[in-house]
Amino acid sequence: MAKTQSKTEVQTIKRMFMYLSAMAAILLLVLSGLAFWASSFIGTMVHDELAAQKVYFPEKGTPSFDAETYPDLQKYAGQLVDSPEKAEAYANGYIARHLSKTAEGKTYSEISTESMKDPSNEKLQAQKQSLFQGEMLRGILLTSGYGFGTIGKIAGIAAFILLVGSAILAIVAGWLRLQLR
Repeated sequence: MAKTQSKTEVQTIKRMFMYLSAMAAILLLVLSGLAFWASSFIGTMVHDELAAQKVYFPEKGTPSFDAETYPDLQKYAGQLVDSPEKAEAYANGYIARHLSKTAEGKTYSEISTESMKDPSNEKLQAQKQSLFQGEMLRGILLTSGYGFGTIGKIAGIAAFILLVGSAILAIVAGWLRLQLR
């Protein structure tokens, strides 16, 4: 009798794990679908918003885009900034280098403070405006383009991992179902 009871207990445990595995597989499948949707939505939105701004890397040979100063950006010459990688390259590789030359490497905050002390200094006012505009564009490209684009890519990776996990749990549930026959 103890042997029969033990077999029943094992079958009950297998049945419980089978149902738990099946429910977890369904949950992971739903989460995977949501992550795929988020990845697709973010990727499309980032691409479309970047492309709508019509920001282009300068053409090769342009004086403001010489190969000595921008060797790492030459591969993007003439291209539209429409991906997270291009947004990051344009923001940090192109704009940031220009901004560092605008006021001997001083930041917008430093120049703004100086310009408040000397409001009639036209050079400081022009530097302040250039730094402000450059940092705003740089910040938008890094946040909206690169940052959110990277989150979208991570969501895509998570979606794939969740899908694989769901498949594994479905296989486990199926195997446990066969064991119960």
